[in-house]
Amino acid sequence: MAEKIRVRFAPSPTGFLHIGGVRTALFNWLFARHHGGQFILRIEDTDESRSTKIAADNILKNLRWLGLDWDEGPEKGGRFGPYFQMNRLDTYRGYADKLVQEDKAYFCYCSPDELAERRKEALKKEAQVGYDGRCRELSSHQKENLERSGREKVMRLKTPGEGATRVNDLIRGEVEFENALLDDFVIMKSSRTPTFNFANVVDDHLMEISHVIRGDEHLSNTPRQILLYEALGFSLPSFGHLSMILGTDRSKLSKRDGAISLGWYREEGYLPQALVNYLALLGWATSDSQELFSSVDEIISKFSLKGISKTAAIFDLKKLDWMNGEYIKGLQPDEITKLARPYLEKANLLRGDEDEEWLKKILVLEQGRIRTVSQIVEYGDFFFLPEIKYDEKAVKVLQKEGASALLQIYRDRLKDLEPFTVERAEEVARRIIAEEKIKGGDLIHPTRAALTGRTVGPGLFELMALLGKEKTLKRLDKAIKRKG
Repeated sequence: MAEKIRVRFAPSPTGFLHIGGVRTALFNWLFARHHGGQFILRIEDTDESRSTKIAADNILKNLRWLGLDWDEGPEKGGRFGPYFQMNRLDTYRGYADKLVQEDKAYFCYCSPDELAERRKEALKKEAQVGYDGRCRELSSHQKENLERSGREKVMRLKTPGEGATRVNDLIRGEVEFENALLDDFVIMKSSRTPTFNFANVVDDHLMEISHVIRGDEHLSNTPRQILLYEALGFSLPSFGHLSMILGTDRSKLSKRDGAISLGWYREEGYLPQALVNYLALLGWATSDSQELFSSVDEIISKFSLKGISKTAAIFDLKKLDWMNGEYIKGLQPDEITKLARPYLEKANLLRGDEDEEWLKKILVLEQGRIRTVSQIVEYGDFFFLPEIKYDEKAVKVLQKEGASALLQIYRDRLKDLEPFTVERAEEVARRIIAEEKIKGGDLIHPTRAALTGRTVGPGLFELMALLGKEKTLKRLDKAIKRKG
């Protein structure tokens, strides 16, 4: 690709960053990195009543956590700044005033109540709903009277009433919009702040954005923006609209399906590299449908717009859990320990004097079972608790006929076992199984229930060695003495 690639992610700081926005940011970032271009971050904060600094800071924090570094933008600067739109108001006002001077835009004095009433009437008559253009040809005298009365005014673009505006979409192909349906839309609000479409066009031009890659919810904005590019005399960027993301039932993504802020995934213990891998596959695929990538660099090297699908992407939280589990399995002992420790500390499972190597062995043992790092608390708490509780399934196993007697035999053999190792504990168990002519599960299942309070877990003899002889014997005694 010969042209200089410059793409942007331009979120509004009106809430936290969600999966759809993150996917958009990721695709832009991958496209820029693949072509050696620039990725620009711009904060579109002109919605004054809803934009907050907390939300803006959250966006920056989570993009950094995900590894999506920006070449220009907040905290980094750049030659096209500032990168917060509310710091660019004079620029927008200058371009808007120029459009009025060139008779390409005009002031509209219609009040919100008047517009609402006309909309209601149009709906009754089943007529086209949209601005009827009544302020478009006001006389100088009419304008003077309206100004003198103190009427608030907005600025509208004069749009063609005939013909069509075509969007040559990089993903969807050519999409056509009838100009008659676009109406004279507002470009500057009565507060002299720009609307989304106007600020977007001005910024994308001044920041030399070559490709606008965004969600398909913005496709209907594109013909209006093209009219603005033409009115302002700006050259058009290339447009590409990503398909929407649906839940597994093919309905709009809900919280149940995973439409939660990116911060939730971070807190739950999803790995950023796993999220990047999964989100990259929401609407994009390699020619061989590769699922797991060795690194983000591999995704960058294979990413292309040609691999993006027109059809809706399906967000499957179970598949993300599986993928995250695969990435967790690949962590080094030091890495999983560093990541898991905060969750154990928050659950008050660590006293602070634990042997680091012992803790590391526990986490490595549980590493293959957990799908998110936070699950270490649920799966491995029995290692740290002074007293455990038995779940219903464990109770049933301990109540089986002969279970207590077998536990007593095993307990008596273990009390003098030295060294208390994985191999020695298993050797003793196998000997009892052979002597008593029982199935392995007849001893192993109640032993696991007695030591963990549950019926599933990591390797029994490995967890026994990590619990140590003292704790193992104590828990066996409790289970043997248990009534009912």
